[in-house]
Parts: sequence; C-alpha cells; structure tokens
Amino acid sequence: MRLILLGPPGAGKGTQAQRLVEKHGIPQLSTGDMLRAAVQAGTEVGKRAKAVMDAGELVSDAIVNAIVAERIDQADCAKGFILDGYPRTLVQADAVESMLSERGIGLDTVIELVVDDRALVGRIVKRAEDAKAAGQPVRKDDNPAVFEERLREYYKKTAPLTGYYYAKGKLRTVDGMASIDAVTAEIEGVLTAAAKAR
Repeated sequence: MRLILLGPPGAGKGTQAQRLVEKHGIPQLSTGDMLRAAVQAGTEVGKRAKAVMDAGELVSDAIVNAIVAERIDQADCAKGFILDGYPRTLVQADAVESMLSERGIGLDTVIELVVDDRALVGRIVKRAEDAKAAGQPVRKDDNPAVFEERLREYYKKTAPLTGYYYAKGKLRTVDGMASIDAVTAEIEGVLTAAAKAR
C-alpha cells in the first residue's frame, strides 16, 4: 500500500501516519527524517544535502527527490509506504509519478484531511497550553503567528496538489475535524476500498 497524506499543518497527519505504521507495518516517510538519515549515512545525495544545509540554504527539489527515490528502494518499503509532508509542490508531485513509474509501481491513494482553519489555530493554541501545563517544551510551530504563516505557505504551494490528484482519480477526503479514532476509521475505510479497486 502506497499512499500520500495531505492536509495543512496541525491537521493530524503525523498522528494518523503513526497509526497506519503500527497497523500495516509500512514506514512513514517524512522528508526531514529522510534528509537527516541520508546525511548521517553519508550517501552521495546525503553529502550534497549536507553541503547545502551547512551553507544555510534550502535543499533543492532535485536533492529531496533523489533522497525519496533512494529511500523507497530500501527493503522496508517493499510492501508500501506513507508519504507525509512530501510532495509539497506540483513539481515534486510530478517527480513522485516519475520515480514510481520507473519502478513499475503506482500510488494506491491520496488522502486529504479536510479541516477548518480557525479551529486549527485553536487546536494549536491548546496543544501549546497542554505542553506548558505538562512541563514539556512547546514546539516553536505552536505559536499562532508562526502557524498562520505556515498555513499561508501550505495554501500557496501544497493545496494545488488536491486538484492534481483529484484529476488522476486518486484523491479521497476525510473529515480531519472528527475525533482521532473516527479519522482513523474513515482512513481505514478508504484503504479497504482502494485495495478492492486494485
């Protein structure tokens, strides 16, 4: 099972990805983790990424795409994987299509967690308050101003992917404002339907 989770920051993609990992035994591929792992492993593309990051620059699409391609060739991805936070742009989405078709595989489905932006900001504020109350560090993203900037960035660059995958017949939407368990159940329903359609 190969799927992409889409949705703005704070929509619950990370939480749902973890549940999918536990239930289906497929890895969650997040670009941040993959970049760090490639740098640490000292792979060719990892060295290129390190040089760019050491210079304080953003890693290019070409490097990120190469790291994803390298990662999906690893043994634990043979049964499938969850892409979370990638692709972020239409250019990256085209790269995913190419790398999968080169390997003779395809995406099973793209699940968008649909959320209410105002409620999301409330969710972020609550997450920060809960962390403070528990004596835990507050994530730097859990600041309404920073979060709203991330939301704007999402709608500018990543939101167009919903139309891209809808046109390919791959997009399925799930109510991201429901309870965590209800969202999980809805996602499982989408995956069951996708498996039958294969």
